[in-house]
Parts: sequence; structure tokens; C-alpha cells
Amino acid sequence: MLLHALDIGEGPRTAVLLHGLMGSSESWWRVVPRLVDRGRRVIALDLPGHGLSPRDPELTIERAASAVVDTVRVLAPGGPVDAIGHSYGATVLAAAAEQLRPDLAVYVDAALVLAGGADRHALTAAYAQDRLLRMSPDGLRATRPFSSERDAEVEARAAARFDPATSASVSCGPDQAWEAVPGSIVIRADPSAWVTDQDARRFEQGGVEVRSVPGAAHTIWYSHFDEFTASLPEMFGGR
Repeated sequence: MLLHALDIGEGPRTAVLLHGLMGSSESWWRVVPRLVDRGRRVIALDLPGHGLSPRDPELTIERAASAVVDTVRVLAPGGPVDAIGHSYGATVLAAAAEQLRPDLAVYVDAALVLAGGADRHALTAAYAQDRLLRMSPDGLRATRPFSSERDAEVEARAAARFDPATSASVSCGPDQAWEAVPGSIVIRADPSAWVTDQDARRFEQGGVEVRSVPGAAHTIWYSHFDEFTASLPEMFGGR
């Protein structure tokens, strides 16, 4: 499966961006220009069942990871790649890392674990209800006061394009966990509902650097854009 991508900029290095659940490639709208300005080519993907990418009612994390690898190999064959994944997209990145082989992998507010055993019908219905609630930009801004008008419009459009059955499928198998390779970076909100202190210690014991952004929301760059970019000079530093 090949995925829809925003392919922007030119440069010797490619940054691959993977959004979170019910987001889209547009979720990175503020991040992409900053990376391009730093001399990078950026490939922001719509994960399966999101944005303009194909649906897959039998999706697993491994299938999503294979789609990411296949798409990047078509768009950027052989070139050096760095990658940022947020939440669900971070989990997909962890599963794809062995084949994608990024020089740097960054996991944003994700513990890289997945609870399985979900009831497919019930979870699909729950995602469908959440999707409806998130399709209103005004409703999003009411619950996310840090969101700009464009943030809310982008996320409402992503919700409208989201396929509940595709994403529900990934939670219907067994529990799973992935390891971040040594030298990777985890950036978490502080406090985080997704990366506990125990998770942080686990990452650090495995040679992964954990950096925190105090007071940030789960989608860190929406609430704390400057702090997010400052926390990752490897990607957002000078040209």
C-alpha cells in the first residue's frame, strides 16, 4: 500500500513525519516550513485510514509500518532519512524503524505500547462518535484553548477524513510493545498522560534520551511550538 504524502522542499536530508491518531499530514502544518527553512526535504504521510490515504479494515501496526516504508522508498530511495512520529504515528515509526533505518528517530509523547483485545464493533463505534465530536473547529477550540483557528480547521478536516474501522482494527490483536533503538529521542509533555516516569526510565535504560516540555499538550507543537522545536536542535537547528 502506498500512502498519500505531502512532499515539500529540497535538501540532502529527508524528514519523514507521521501524525497521531485521527490526525493527518496537515497536522504538521507549522512544523513543515521550519524544517524546509533548515534545508530539509519533508515527507509528511497520511497513515492508512487517515487523510487521503487508502483504508484497510484489517490494518495492523505492522501493515501500517510496511506502508510507510514502501512509500518512503518510492519517494526518497537511498537518501538519508530522519523521522518524527507522534503518538500513534510514533508507534508505527517504531515498528518501521528496522526497515526504514532512519539516522534519527524521534518519538513524540508515546510509550510505544499498544493494548490489544479490543472488540472491533465497539471500538469502531467509539471512534465514529469521537470523529463526529472533532469535526467542528469551534468545538475543538472549546476543548483545546491553545489551538489557533488554523489548528482547529486542520484537525476538523482530519477528523472528517478519518476511517474508524481502519484504526479500530489495530487494537483487535494481542498486546504489543516496541523498543526504541539506542540513540533515539523521546519528547514528552510534562506531565504526560502517555509517557509515565516509569516509561521514561525504561527508555533511558535502553539508551534513549528523554526530553520533556513542561505544561505542553499531548500534541506538543500545537500548544508549545517554540519549546518543541527548541527541544530538538538535531532537526530544527541552524542550516
